[in-house]
Amino acid sequence: MELRQLRYYVAIVDHGSLSRAARVLHIAQPALTQQIRQLEEELETQLLHRSAQGVIATDAGKIFYEHAQAILKQVIDAKSAVAQSNDKPSGTVALGIPQSVSGALALPLLKAIRATYPEIILLLTEELTGNLIVQLRSGRINLAVLFDDGQLSAFASTPMVEEEMMYITRADSQFGAGRAKSVSLAKAIKAPLILPGLQHGVRPRIENMVRAQGMALENVIEINSVTILKSALLADIGATILPVAPLLSEIERGDMVALPINGGRMSRTLALCASKNIPLTNAAAAVERLVLDVTDELCRSGKWSHTAALARH
Repeated sequence: MELRQLRYYVAIVDHGSLSRAARVLHIAQPALTQQIRQLEEELETQLLHRSAQGVIATDAGKIFYEHAQAILKQVIDAKSAVAQSNDKPSGTVALGIPQSVSGALALPLLKAIRATYPEIILLLTEELTGNLIVQLRSGRINLAVLFDDGQLSAFASTPMVEEEMMYITRADSQFGAGRAKSVSLAKAIKAPLILPGLQHGVRPRIENMVRAQGMALENVIEINSVTILKSALLADIGATILPVAPLLSEIERGDMVALPINGGRMSRTLALCASKNIPLTNAAAAVERLVLDVTDELCRSGKWSHTAALARH
């Protein structure tokens, strides 16, 4: 197996056509076809479905595509690590951020990267936490912001921030607390609660806290999309219990209200994670430091509200 075969295969899947990939790669189509055939023979499996409409990856091909992307990225990172200097890091760094965090962190981080390290190209990936873990483990991304649920021992992790989970409604919601400055957990769970599914880090915390108080969630509207969840809140279909980060702009505009929860304080901890097996390039290490600096400043300034920066070793 050769690196060029991996590049060829990724290009074919990306373009969905052998002819288009051949043009992009500047290689004759018969030669490209021969390389892929050799790759399939070596792997002893079919990687592509071919038809008059083009090509798509088989189930085995989809798995191989993920690994091929990761390998090619690590080769690029290795070349970059050798070429770049410590005082002026450059190159491409892939950072994964959960959907529920990007609203608070993504834009300030992008501005800080441009101002501090103009030679670094930052690729931000917004994904579900489970997908980020898979991509970080395989090397497709260099760094990821993950929820620390006590299961991050497979990664090199640095504590970032603790976010308080709040009771959030539309500003004039029928499920609001009037002029109260806080709401009890018992009152909060009486409203229809719009919550992410159990595969999301915040949902098990809510379930566990409610259960510990001898209560149960009985009226849950399950929505995994942050965008749809916002729309449902603004339509006053229900309330939610979440950190403020995914709804920060709506809260700052006054469209939504976030209240602390009495008698059942809930929070989640975020950590910045890297692979223990794949060394960080100078550029990735610089981004790692900057993510922590930006997070600390957002907490200190109150721009990332209801959070506390965590001490680091």
